[in-house]
Amino acid sequence: MRFLFSLVLLISLQGFASDTAKLYNPAANVKKDVAAAVAKAKKEGKHVMLQVGGNWCIWCYRYDGFVKGDTALNTMTKENYVVYHLNYSTENKNLDYLKTLGFPQRFGFPVFVVLDGNGQRLHTQDSGLLEKEKSYDQAKVKTFLQAWSPKALDEKSYKE
Repeated sequence: MRFLFSLVLLISLQGFASDTAKLYNPAANVKKDVAAAVAKAKKEGKHVMLQVGGNWCIWCYRYDGFVKGDTALNTMTKENYVVYHLNYSTENKNLDYLKTLGFPQRFGFPVFVVLDGNGQRLHTQDSGLLEKEKSYDQAKVKTFLQAWSPKALDEKSYKE
């Protein structure tokens, strides 16, 4: 009986896991989607954060879950960034678009590219520098989010 129960539970969990939302869409029109994200960011006074990776990338899901699970980081992200998950996979590497960003994939995955409200690249962040053991470091992620926020790059923030 225990074996049967365990088997049913395992099958149920596999079904649940396959139903979880995928972060990346290999069929997405990246140029169109990023242009829409840039327009939204400009309208809202935010920056765009491109999270480059793929549905195959465990660290991409770890980062997403880490930020969404931390109230302060989630709030900082929502207040300062329009997030777009830019696919890099065997189905579609988006190499032409990544070339325009200076080949961020050289840092591994995920890699974060911050764009301003005009679509200009401000920063490329190697996510390995934000890691701590099998997760991310809250203080390092917070520093990254603050350092590339619109307020941090606004000259008015530095006038006396």
